[in-house]
Amino acid sequence: MNENKKIPMWQKICYGCGAGGGNVMSTLLASFLLSYYTDTALIASAAIGTMFVICRLFDGVTDFAMGGIVDKTNTKIGKARPWLIIAAPLMCIGIILILSVPQGWSSAMKLVYAYVTYIFLNCIVYTIFGIAHAALLARMTRDFKDRTTTSTVSSILNNAVGLVVGTMITALQLNFGWTVTGIILGVIAGVLILIPGLLCEENVGMSEGGQGKKDNGPSMKEQLPAVLKNKYFWLSLLIGVFTLLVNANAIAAQIYYCNVVLGDPMYMTTLMSVGQLPGIIILFFMPYFSNKFSKRAFMACGGVLMIIGFVLIGLAGTNKMLLLAGTVLRSIGIGPMFAGIYAFVADAADYGEWKYGIRSEGLISSSQSIGSKIGIGFGSAVTAWILAAVGYDATAATQASSVVTAIRFDYGWLGAIISVFLLICVLQMDVEKYLPEIRKAVGEKKPQM
Repeated sequence: MNENKKIPMWQKICYGCGAGGGNVMSTLLASFLLSYYTDTALIASAAIGTMFVICRLFDGVTDFAMGGIVDKTNTKIGKARPWLIIAAPLMCIGIILILSVPQGWSSAMKLVYAYVTYIFLNCIVYTIFGIAHAALLARMTRDFKDRTTTSTVSSILNNAVGLVVGTMITALQLNFGWTVTGIILGVIAGVLILIPGLLCEENVGMSEGGQGKKDNGPSMKEQLPAVLKNKYFWLSLLIGVFTLLVNANAIAAQIYYCNVVLGDPMYMTTLMSVGQLPGIIILFFMPYFSNKFSKRAFMACGGVLMIIGFVLIGLAGTNKMLLLAGTVLRSIGIGPMFAGIYAFVADAADYGEWKYGIRSEGLISSSQSIGSKIGIGFGSAVTAWILAAVGYDATAATQASSVVTAIRFDYGWLGAIISVFLLICVLQMDVEKYLPEIRKAVGEKKPQM
C-alpha cells in the first residue's frame, strides 16, 4: 500500500472525533471528579489525592503492556482500529460507574469503590483508547506534514468537545444529578471513540488489499530496549506529563477558585469557555507555521504565552478582567501543545525505525498514555493535597484566609512554574531536523513489524 498517501479530510475529522471522545473523560476527571468526590460523595480530599497517585503505579504496567499488545495485533483492519472499537463501549460503562459512588455506603467503602472504578476507567479503558488512538496516526501515513495537519484537526475537535462538555457538565449536574450526567457523557464518549475505529484507514505496515501483516515481528524483548533508547520517547512522555499536569491542575483548581475566591460558582462556565475557545482558534494557524518554521517553534511560543498567562492569573485575585486576560493567553499557549504532541509521537516512531531498525507504534504511543495519565493524576492530586494541607472544609460556609491564598497559588503561580519545565522539554524536542533523511531512508521500504 502507499504508505505516504494523503489522509482525506473526512478521515482527519473522524480521527479527531476519537480525540474528542477521550477528552470527554479527560475533562470530567481533570475538572469535576475531585469536586464530585469531596463535595458530593464526601470522601476526604487527602485520600483522593493519594488515590490519584497510587493508581499511576498501576498505569505504568498497563501502558507498556498495551503498547506491546497493539504492536503484536494483526487484523484485516490493522493494529490500532480494533482496540478503538473495543474501547468505545468500555468508556461509556466506565464514565457511568465512576460517577455512581453509592451514597449510603461508609466512607471506607466509598473509597474502595472510587479506587476500583478509577482504576477501571483510567488505568484500563483509557489505556486501551489512548495508545490505540495515538498509534493510529502513525499508521495512517508516513507523510509528516500530513500527520501534523491531521493532528491539528484532531486537536481542534478535541478542544471543541472539551469546550462543549466543560460548559455543559455544571448545568447537567445541577439539573439532572451526577448519575444522569454520567450516562449522557458516557454515551457521547463511546460514540465519538467508535467513529475512528470504524472509519479511519491504516496504511503503514499493511499489505496490498488491506490485509494486516502476519509476521510476528520483533519480540517485546527486542522492541522495549529500542524504545527506551529513543530519547524522543522520553521527551514525548515529559511533554505529555507537563502539558496535562499544568492543564489538569489549573482546571481542578478552577472550580475551587470560582467557589471560594470569587464566590461565584457559575463563573466556572465563563472560564471554561474562555479557557478553550482561543486555543481552538490558534490551532488553525498551526499547519502554516509548522511547515514554514517547525512544530517545536510554534509550541515554544505557546509555552511562553502560557507562562505569561499564568503569571497574570496569579496576580488577578478577584479582578475578573485580569483573570480573563490570563486565561485567554494560557488557552492560546496550550493549544499548540496538544496539537503538536501527537505528531511528535508519530515522528518518534519514525526516528526509532530509522535509528534502531525497529518500528513500535504501540510502545512509542504509550508515552502519551503514560504522560497524559500521570499529568491528569498528579494535576488533580496536587490540588487535593494543597486543599487538605490548608484545612479546606467542604461543609464550611466561609473558608479560612489560608485556603484562599493556597487556591490562588495553585491556580496561577504553580501553573507558571510547571509551564517553565514544559517549555524546556519542548526546546529539546528537535526530531524534526531528521525527518527528511528519515523519509528518504525508510519511507519507500517496508517497515519492520
